[in-house]
Amino acid sequence: MSAAVAKPRPASTVVLLRDGAQGVETLLLKRNKALMFAGGLWVFPGGAIDPQDLEAAGGEEKAASRLAAAREAQEESGLQPCVEDMLQLSHWTTPVVEPKRFSTWFYVAPVACDGDVVIDGSEIHDSQWILIRDAMQGHEHGDLGMFPPTYLTLVYLSRYQTVADVMTGEAETVPAEVLPVMGKANNEMVLMLEGDAGYDAGDASKEGPQHRATLRDGYWQYVVEDVEENFPCFNGKS
Repeated sequence: MSAAVAKPRPASTVVLLRDGAQGVETLLLKRNKALMFAGGLWVFPGGAIDPQDLEAAGGEEKAASRLAAAREAQEESGLQPCVEDMLQLSHWTTPVVEPKRFSTWFYVAPVACDGDVVIDGSEIHDSQWILIRDAMQGHEHGDLGMFPPTYLTLVYLSRYQTVADVMTGEAETVPAEVLPVMGKANNEMVLMLEGDAGYDAGDASKEGPQHRATLRDGYWQYVVEDVEENFPCFNGKS
């Protein structure tokens, strides 16, 4: 008898952006390493949707996700994105094998370049404005621990040169619905995405196209090989 699949908890996050001298920068927050969930990892501001968010949104979950993302940004960083300026990037649902699951809306929003970041020193222990490409490299070199959705969102946004480019491009893009499937190959944890040969069967060892993130040496490596064009990839290639 198979174990019951945990129901995903509604949540949301917002990728705060500003233009830096060398390109687009994003705000990353480091969670307290003592926390049971995502302790010590670098994240975007975000969290679960509260009953108050749902009430303010008239019970509509997606609308509530916008309010929750803006509220969490203010609570965790002291920065307040304008809800009307936020654009949805994607929607991620935690793999069914995980005991703790989330249904998470990912938004992106510009913020004033001169805004002061204020963290609570409790749930959030550190923060940094960082070039998107530097954040990617920091993770790839093992210096910035992240969950796959955080890293792959950075990969996705690295195609843009300015915040205006991001907002213009994403206003015309259909947000991706992402439901990863967990597996193992060569004793490594693999997160398979749609288009991967092993996605439907949950078999990471299956030969064929690869669209996956593999946990190797403490960080995630994103691989896209021979994926059909109808499966969108985070790096824009297939």
